[in-house]
Amino acid sequence: MKGKSVEVATSPLKVDSSPGAMPVATEAGVFLPGNSVPDTQLSHWQRIRFVLVLGALTALGPFTVALYLPALPTITDEFGVSETAVQFTLAGTLAGLAFGQLVIGPLSDIYGRRSPIIAGTILHIGASSLCFFANTMAMLGILRLLQGFGAAATGVVALAVVRDLFRGHAAAVMISHLMLVIGLAPILAPSAGGFLMTLVPWRGMFIVLAAFGIVALALGVWAMPETLPRDLRRPPGIRNVMRTYSTLIRDQAFMLLTVAGGLIRVVQWSYIAGSSFIVQIHFGLDGLAYGLAFGSGAVALLIGSQANIALLTRWTPGQISLSALCVTTLGGIVLLALAITETGGFLGFQIPVIAILTAIGLVNPNVPAIAMTGHGESAGGAAALLGFGQFLAAAAAAPLVAVLGNDSVAVAAVMTLASAAAFVSLQTAKRASQRSIRRE
Repeated sequence: MKGKSVEVATSPLKVDSSPGAMPVATEAGVFLPGNSVPDTQLSHWQRIRFVLVLGALTALGPFTVALYLPALPTITDEFGVSETAVQFTLAGTLAGLAFGQLVIGPLSDIYGRRSPIIAGTILHIGASSLCFFANTMAMLGILRLLQGFGAAATGVVALAVVRDLFRGHAAAVMISHLMLVIGLAPILAPSAGGFLMTLVPWRGMFIVLAAFGIVALALGVWAMPETLPRDLRRPPGIRNVMRTYSTLIRDQAFMLLTVAGGLIRVVQWSYIAGSSFIVQIHFGLDGLAYGLAFGSGAVALLIGSQANIALLTRWTPGQISLSALCVTTLGGIVLLALAITETGGFLGFQIPVIAILTAIGLVNPNVPAIAMTGHGESAGGAAALLGFGQFLAAAAAAPLVAVLGNDSVAVAAVMTLASAAAFVSLQTAKRASQRSIRRE
């Protein structure tokens, strides 16, 4: 992942040119960071359409998770339960997203990219509508799990589609473009939720999510191109699915990158999960002010993800990610020190968080681009394992922050430890990749 030592392609590209299909690049061998499909395969307007459609589809999952975050204190009071119990509805949605990807990813390798999106969004719409009528915390938790499972289709298929079309450096650039839409969703959603809280009761947020699901369904039916030709699909059967996962799990570098991706999500979601209580209860801001403060994180992620495009002209995705994780770790240490000493008030909390989120914006596009390289024949399965690791880790972050106290010290401690562990995982993956190259 450092320098040019891994920039080797072992076979030529083949481009699918069947009528009505978007250009699809495939390979028989392995493409490592630095190799890419030329952007000229897609016209300017095709790239814009590609980014907007996939961005809108992928945003469904993060919006499903985060839109109702400003309502957590209200839900806690209405159902008469603890903050930890309410946090488990968040963890349930993230778990649905995680396990849903394990199922849906391989199905997209077998049946193509469009069908799983259509089926998943239908499930999401139904679960979102029923959430409006939930009268117990258990019922709300189950429906939130189903919401997440359905929304998983859009995220895992979007990453597989990027891998259908792009490799290494070009994939990292394309995901950076997608971050304009999808990377901001977990940060913008609570801001939108804070605004909605001034207009409708918290149950109304689930009607909004159902409407979002209808939009995603329409995109899947009418605007989503099929990027996996029939002759490149994997044969059906549970044995083939398990064989795909077995191959991926034995790839040490891939699994270490999956772990790193999950730990990065812990950094981001520990802040998302705890921020509602910290900002509104500890610092005393109202829902709208919380949404605006939370929205500043969207700007930080935007800056990071777009700066990544410029940085990729000089450095590899691995080099950028390792440097950015140094920043997140140092930022976490500063945040932890300020939280323990209760120094700086709200700004003492928010400013280090902004620095951390900016660095996360650099890491988010690069780790999946590196990990997906060399797995074009099982892009859906690879995207599923990556997504599973990310959302399962995020699901663990929410109750972990709650158990540790739901305060700024808890959030800072989790962010710092996860950042350091992600750095170690990524560095170890780099060494594993270099050993693999030497053996070959």
